[in-house]
Amino acid sequence: MSTTNPAIGRGGESPRDAALLPSGDKRARLRKWRYFKDGVSRYGVGAGGIGVVVALGLIFVYLFYEVVPMLMPADVTPHESYQIPGEPAAQTLHLAIERYQELGVRFSDDGVATFFETPDGEVRNSVDLPIPAEARITSFAAAEARQRLVAYGLSDGTAVVARHDYDLTYPDNVRHIEPKLTFPLGEEPVVMDAQGEPLIQVAIQEGSRGFAIAGLTADNRLVFSLYRTSTNVFTGETQINHSAYELPSPPGVTRRVLVDSDHRAVFVADNQSRIHYYDVSTPSNPRRVEAVRVLGDDHDVTAMEFLVGTQSIIVGGSDGSLSQWFLARDEENVRRLRHVRSFESQPAPIATISPELARKGFLVGDAAGGLSIHYATSNRTLMQDTILDGPIQAIGVSPVNRALLVLGPDGQVLPMSLRNPHPQVSLSALWGKVWYEGRDEPTYTWQSSGATDDFEPKFSLVPVTLGTIKAAFYAMLFATPLAIMGAVYTAYFMQRHLRGIVKPTVEVMEALPTVILGFLAGLWLAPFIEAHLPAVFSIFILLPLLMLAVGFAWTRLPEAIRARIPVGTEMLILIPAVLLMVWVCVQLSPMVEVWFFDGSTRQWLTEMGITYDQRNALVVGIAMGFAVIPTIFSIAEDAVYTVPRHLTQGSLALGATAWQTVVGVVLPTASPGIFAAVMMGFGRAVGETMIVLMATGNTPVINFNIFEGMRTLSANIAVELTETAVGSTHYRILFLSALVLLVLTFVLNTAAEIVRQRLRQRYSNL
Repeated sequence: MSTTNPAIGRGGESPRDAALLPSGDKRARLRKWRYFKDGVSRYGVGAGGIGVVVALGLIFVYLFYEVVPMLMPADVTPHESYQIPGEPAAQTLHLAIERYQELGVRFSDDGVATFFETPDGEVRNSVDLPIPAEARITSFAAAEARQRLVAYGLSDGTAVVARHDYDLTYPDNVRHIEPKLTFPLGEEPVVMDAQGEPLIQVAIQEGSRGFAIAGLTADNRLVFSLYRTSTNVFTGETQINHSAYELPSPPGVTRRVLVDSDHRAVFVADNQSRIHYYDVSTPSNPRRVEAVRVLGDDHDVTAMEFLVGTQSIIVGGSDGSLSQWFLARDEENVRRLRHVRSFESQPAPIATISPELARKGFLVGDAAGGLSIHYATSNRTLMQDTILDGPIQAIGVSPVNRALLVLGPDGQVLPMSLRNPHPQVSLSALWGKVWYEGRDEPTYTWQSSGATDDFEPKFSLVPVTLGTIKAAFYAMLFATPLAIMGAVYTAYFMQRHLRGIVKPTVEVMEALPTVILGFLAGLWLAPFIEAHLPAVFSIFILLPLLMLAVGFAWTRLPEAIRARIPVGTEMLILIPAVLLMVWVCVQLSPMVEVWFFDGSTRQWLTEMGITYDQRNALVVGIAMGFAVIPTIFSIAEDAVYTVPRHLTQGSLALGATAWQTVVGVVLPTASPGIFAAVMMGFGRAVGETMIVLMATGNTPVINFNIFEGMRTLSANIAVELTETAVGSTHYRILFLSALVLLVLTFVLNTAAEIVRQRLRQRYSNL
């Protein structure tokens, strides 16, 4: 007997339902529309992913494009040579170029300064120096290149000091440079030796206190004179105050004499490869501090010059060696001459050394016609080539490092174009310890600019890279436990309606501008923590204990009382307890400070040898932790919440407690998502800018002291990029910092993805 209901069709639906279903053609159209939407979604998501990869690739290419010029070596382009202007038979003592590279000047041993056009050698002007007829030239010296100052030592113990200057005008909108000689100490020779002995060596340097001239007389006496000029504002007359001193006589045969621009030190090189250091900071009581051997026994010092700033001495030897020396304090706090670094040697004895005018670079010519370009701070040899068939007698460098004049043995001047824009950069300068001028030992230092060109920029990326890791470490130390434990509780234990309030609230925190967090951290949180240090550490210690105590007390309450609180809302009991504990800790902070820290926790830390800065890693960890918590919480909570219910229910059914289920089932299963959440938070912390910019003090130090600040890569870029010249070395190093930050996050995220995939494979069988 058939039991089929005649009111129901064969397909199981009633005639009424069958009438409501779409027809076959309409179903086919709907199916096509669904396939179309699936395809659009699939290819759209794929295109979006490819677009993200392409965008990251373009960012990398752009950053690398800005960094590549720093990696290029220096090169020179020779032009047509010409005969040296002026008297061909005279010996050239000094060559120089003015800043526009249109004019050069030659100082020769016949007492003539010849100004000439650098492209072709056409003489623009010749000036005879005011050398008395009864005296002859016995020595010559040029001061630091920026000063454009020279001195001729004479046979009667006097010296003529001159400066080559250039007047710039624009007649008919065309630049015109008029060269001239000026005499800052007057046209009359200044007396160096009252006994009238010839000056066989002379050195000159201008400083903030006037002019200093050191000279060696024919009878081996080392004389030292200070000249201070003063101008009468009413008459315009210039008065010169002269102070003369005599230093201890140097042993041996003197090859070279130098005096620094601070007028505190005189250096004398002798024929035994030694440099004698004289302390003349108190000229009336000069003393020879030490004699340092700078070369081997069988070699002589053939060239010796100051780098810009007169802090470092470059020594060239007959063996072709090049080394850098400067004064540094030893363990007894005495300034001594220290060997800092050596450079690639030349194949022939060093003939001349020409320092750059605004950087710590220098050019070297040897006796075989070899030319090399070096940079001191980065310890780089940027170029080394043979350009002449004989010894190089002199090198003139333009103030902007774009042109050279090289004088050969036959009186031929070879003009050359120079390209050397970024000599300061090397792997050792960026990532290794560098011995900077004025420091007692090699250090990692970021100090991108100084008050003057006397101080070399310090571009070590180590402090800012470690500062980035330090800031992220303390932020994650604060945020990770709170975010993960909060995510586990919210997803697994919290009542559903309460979860619907808590989760969106925490996620909304992510929309809070970080500049607001940085503002609050720098202007409110940092002073608050400084004033209540005992309270802060009391909170960190007592809050976990309070939570355990409240939880234990809750388990001891009668069942009737606990039953009145809905399951999953027990955490609300903690809120008033936590607020009360925080209030008590803050109120007791002054008394705790008096009881245990002699009234000042900061002073107590200082006496313990711990530096405390108001804006420090503790402030950053708390402030940036609040910025990172929403990211970790949201992803981790989703990972825990999506753990299949049959796993947790099976665990509970087998007799496991809720916490055993969380530890043994939920956390392992959700571990790929939790790990991804932590790495996303870490990437967020590494790239944070505004919080660390406003709350760290931006001090590029190397330590993990929680009470000291730091400077991060991102904050460093934000602070300095707007202040640097486009295309400069500083500018490109900031782009290198951005590239380092990109590579760092890429490597970390790649490693995190590999770990996450392995965790997923490991727990995929659950």
